[in-house]
Amino acid sequence: MKKIALIIITILSFSASATEIIYTPINPSFGGNPLNANMLLSKAQAQNKHKAPVIEKGYAEQFQDSLERTYLNRMVREITDMAFGEDIEDSIFNQDSIFMSGDYQIEVITSTTDSITVKITNILDDSVVIIEVPRFG
Repeated sequence: MKKIALIIITILSFSASATEIIYTPINPSFGGNPLNANMLLSKAQAQNKHKAPVIEKGYAEQFQDSLERTYLNRMVREITDMAFGEDIEDSIFNQDSIFMSGDYQIEVITSTTDSITVKITNILDDSVVIIEVPRFG
């Protein structure tokens, strides 16, 4: 009798503690815990076998890139100053000027009083982009 009572109590206790199985996603994109995002990202990066090629530039190439960036920044600053009517005494645009940068030829034409025209030509395929900047001065 004790064995039957023990079996009944055991069966009742198991049935009372049973609940529904509820699926909870792991990925936060699908409703999972947002704290899992870093763990999932680090696992994906560890498995990624595709690496971007690293191109090392020599000192001379870095120096040339820096000079071109500096000159292009100066061109943009002076075009902006000319567009807004500020007076430039020692401008690089006292006459039409041409600048070569890699595969591009940049020509600044300041012939009209209403606009500044910049012509960018790709030397490889001869495509031309013309930018007109209106003057506000």
